[in-house]
Amino acid sequence: MTLSLDNLQKTLHEVLGHKIKSLESALGELTLTVEPKNYLEVCHALSTEPQLAFEQLIDLCAVDYSSYKDGAHSAFTDVPRFAVVIHLLSIVHNFRLRVKVFAESSEMPRVPSVNSIWSSANWYEREAFDLYGVIFDGHEDLRRLLTDYGFIGHPFRKDFPLSGHVEMRYDAEQKRVIYQPVSIEPREVTPRIIREENYGGLH
Repeated sequence: MTLSLDNLQKTLHEVLGHKIKSLESALGELTLTVEPKNYLEVCHALSTEPQLAFEQLIDLCAVDYSSYKDGAHSAFTDVPRFAVVIHLLSIVHNFRLRVKVFAESSEMPRVPSVNSIWSSANWYEREAFDLYGVIFDGHEDLRRLLTDYGFIGHPFRKDFPLSGHVEMRYDAEQKRVIYQPVSIEPREVTPRIIREENYGGLH
């Protein structure tokens, strides 16, 4: 571990204490995992404490762990299905930090919004809601961002069908765009390999 990472790790323990669920170092990066009940308070401390000063949120995404490692991750551990991961940058201290929080419910995943702390989280949280169905409590404008408002489901979930649920087309008679059930039957295509005798000059 580099000196800067070692300093950051010590500072995180000093500032956050028991609010740290886990703090892991891998590939030159620290990953801080916190409970949902502590998530907002921890993020506020990461932003405002002078020893940390993570003034920028540079990325936020959701993760669906339902089929991670072929399902072994969720089947044999108590890890919930959905997590939200944020990446923070401290320009003052030249620190980077990954923060992870797992939603308690897999049926209705919810975590607090950090938009009031870092305004850049606004569209990131909308994207995670749109694609994964994670609800960010406290977000003032949680609408779909990439799919249209009539879209059914959340396309980045592991159980979402590749062909989707509905398709959209223009109806000439009604002179408008309409939705209808998907007409494509899902199928798995396995390519056939035909190898001729003496292929490639091998005997």
